[in-house]
Amino acid sequence: MKLFEFFKRKKTIPEGLWTKCPSCKELLYTPDLKENFWVCPECGYHFRIDAPTRIDITLDPQNREPLFGDVQPTDPLNFEDLKPYRQRLEEAKAKSKVDEAIVFYRGEIYGRAVVVGVMDFNFIGGSMGSVVGERFFRACQYCAENKLPLIVFTASGGARMQESILSLMQMAKTSLAVGFLRERAIPYITVLTDPTMGGVSASFAFLGDIIVAEPGARIGFAGARVIEQTIKQKLPKGFQTAEFLLEKGLIDRVVHRKDSKIFLRDMVDMLFYKAKSWGLKKAHAP
Repeated sequence: MKLFEFFKRKKTIPEGLWTKCPSCKELLYTPDLKENFWVCPECGYHFRIDAPTRIDITLDPQNREPLFGDVQPTDPLNFEDLKPYRQRLEEAKAKSKVDEAIVFYRGEIYGRAVVVGVMDFNFIGGSMGSVVGERFFRACQYCAENKLPLIVFTASGGARMQESILSLMQMAKTSLAVGFLRERAIPYITVLTDPTMGGVSASFAFLGDIIVAEPGARIGFAGARVIEQTIKQKLPKGFQTAEFLLEKGLIDRVVHRKDSKIFLRDMVDMLFYKAKSWGLKKAHAP
């Protein structure tokens, strides 16, 4: 067979069959990576995952119900930079396969009824606009009224600049909403994933009764380079990583993704479902 005929007949590798780890540079077989919860088996690097994937690995497959889908983004400021804001919203929906930067589901974790919120960094960098704030506010009200623990996975670059001051107002709004849960002794757990920055980290991300993070997640307010340029000093190694924050006492635990579902089950049991049988008071109970 002539050389050119060999290459002509040679089958091409299907796109997406292999994924390169950004940390160790190992070439990974994508189906195996997916089976391993999108965690590199060589170095433990936690890939960013979208909201539908997060829901699938967190909630039991049965009895899932999407919540607050009627709350949709608008463009009250008629904002336009290189593109109109409305166009950016439509492109973000197509790219991320979700309709906003946070989605909420009522479901179960090993049979325990919960409400889970998941932020999706693929939707305009997981930025917090008025819809993120309103959905979170409604989730807190819903959990308080229905006596359900609330679990939120954060992944955000911060406030959404296209909504200006309306975006910044969500920091106060979401912080206030957590009070509905505390008044009724309903647990609120946050799981900080890579990245959790800006207005989200400065509001509801750090208001959980239990605050955990995935390994290696970047967590903070301003970026490290901005801080170094401002204070004219070199930051410590590992600054703004989950492990650094755990060492300084800012979070409660770093939890591997494969252990996350079991950990969350144990936390809602401890704080809520089995609190009395374990001789514990429910979270915030007077």
